[in-house]
Amino acid sequence: MIQIYHNQRCGKSRNCLLVLQESNKEFEIINYLNTPPTAAELILLLKKLNFTPIELVRKKESIWIENYKGKTLTDDQIIQAMVENPILIERPIVVKGDQAIIGRDLDLVIPFI
Repeated sequence: MIQIYHNQRCGKSRNCLLVLQESNKEFEIINYLNTPPTAAELILLLKKLNFTPIELVRKKESIWIENYKGKTLTDDQIIQAMVENPILIERPIVVKGDQAIIGRDLDLVIPFI
């Protein structure tokens, strides 16, 4: 089943959700701000995305700028920062089987799903 890690306040995430709804495919919405992923879940997502932890961070978020920017962090510390502050996780993430993409570009989402 397709999953979308969704933030309803984000226009790109809402647009991606609309594409999923219009696809008539079965999918699950994960409101990751309300139910943040665990470190293990993030590690699995990173593998599916083929990303390093820092590639999944929203570096323009004030939490990142105020608390982490300019610091030398390990991958585990970056993952922990996202667990503690899920707003730092790039969105939306669309997961299908063993693969995932960041769904900001709808031209990539349509063929992916």
